[in-house]
Amino acid sequence: MFLSLLILSSILTGVFLIFKPSSAISFQKKFYEMINWRIEPISMAKELRNTRIMGAFLLVLDLFTVFYLLIKSAIKI
Repeated sequence: MFLSLLILSSILTGVFLIFKPSSAISFQKKFYEMINWRIEPISMAKELRNTRIMGAFLLVLDLFTVFYLLIKSAIKI
């Protein structure tokens, strides 16, 4: 059950990073300000692109994990 929730939250995070990268960057900036750090990307266009790429990578990794677990459980049956 825990693994399912972890995978689901990771998939949702990947989708969020792909479709709302500016919100993710704003969240990160607010978090760092709470711990007394200020961050600003040098190029916002590159930061948005890299955030989308990170989200896509996370989503692909999650899908591979789901397929692996499904195949692993099917073989045990």
